[in-house]
Amino acid sequence: MGQMVRIPGGMFLQGSPPWLIDWLDQADQPLPRTWFADETPQVSRRLPPYRMDRHLVTVADFRRFVRATGYRTDAERRGFGLVYEALGWVERDGVCWHSPGGPDTGSPGYDDHPVVHVSWEDANTYAQWAGKRLPTESEWEFAARGSGFRIWPWGDTWQVDHANTAELHAGPLNSLAAWREWWQAMCEKHGPVPHTTPVGMFSRHGDSALGCADMAGNVYEWTSTLSELYDEGVVCDPTVRMAMGRYRVIRGGSWMNFRYQVRCSERMHGDPTGWSSFAHGFRCAQDE
Repeated sequence: MGQMVRIPGGMFLQGSPPWLIDWLDQADQPLPRTWFADETPQVSRRLPPYRMDRHLVTVADFRRFVRATGYRTDAERRGFGLVYEALGWVERDGVCWHSPGGPDTGSPGYDDHPVVHVSWEDANTYAQWAGKRLPTESEWEFAARGSGFRIWPWGDTWQVDHANTAELHAGPLNSLAAWREWWQAMCEKHGPVPHTTPVGMFSRHGDSALGCADMAGNVYEWTSTLSELYDEGVVCDPTVRMAMGRYRVIRGGSWMNFRYQVRCSERMHGDPTGWSSFAHGFRCAQDE
């Protein structure tokens, strides 16, 4: 079921230090400071040793699970999945893990790509079948950067060829308008299909210090952690606050994102009640 990496555990400060939020606020990027405030303040965490999948769960991995169990994902039961078309998110009929852009969009060429269109429950069910579990948010962040702070898994200097992000495909992006222009052109040419890459394609330069691949970009990753603020007094974006206590934390960013959204301490939040998209996948963890 794929190689696992031993993570030694230990003490670390989870989240972003004040200087990083200041840097984001001054950076040439389109999101407001309050969008990143749920990464603060840093909180002390202690982790025992554990194991983490080196790679994301692939389409081929998920197919083996489905063939062994007969499992049908939430998207298959509903009959539709979420894709981002030229003008925004759309519920598209026939979209699921084996047809990521809709009917007839599956291909053997995707077998070594991360599986997408998996809900939180789909990911949990797979993990249990594999004798594993979803990682906690703390486990994910520690595996991405280790005990010392790093902006990205490989270090503090952005390297476009170390991860699958929108900037790999489009070049440097610093505005939502530029991003939309790129994505509209991609949709016109290819349709709303995911632009994932084979797992481990950016190893070894893009790997984390502890040996995990694709922890920046490619696909967002579900964790087991219920979304909560590190400090209830923090002033954050209202849409982020609405997720607290209801959603599950998602980490890592995806092929759709800017460099600032694929950082080790960046937090996203996903509805665990059946929601999935063509940019969301997962990896598993295991107690030692």
